[in-house]
Amino acid sequence: MGIISWIILGLIAGFIGSKIVNKTGQGMIMDIVLGIVGAVVGGVIFSAFGSAGVTGLNIWSLIVAVIGSVVVLWAYHQISGKRTL
Repeated sequence: MGIISWIILGLIAGFIGSKIVNKTGQGMIMDIVLGIVGAVVGGVIFSAFGSAGVTGLNIWSLIVAVIGSVVVLWAYHQISGKRTL
């Protein structure tokens, strides 16, 4: 995947993950960064369980990235002390 594809996937995954975790979002730049990190984390998690990780700019990759983004955002909130229910 090219850098533009990672940014687009990261923005979408970060936005959706932020809405799932804390309903407000982190801001566009932070959503992109956490979404891209989430895509990588999601790919690692899914690969560890024997499934395909991020394969391109498609629905499966978006699902993997959103799941990874939720994990990264949860960890981010635990570390930063911003607790949400």
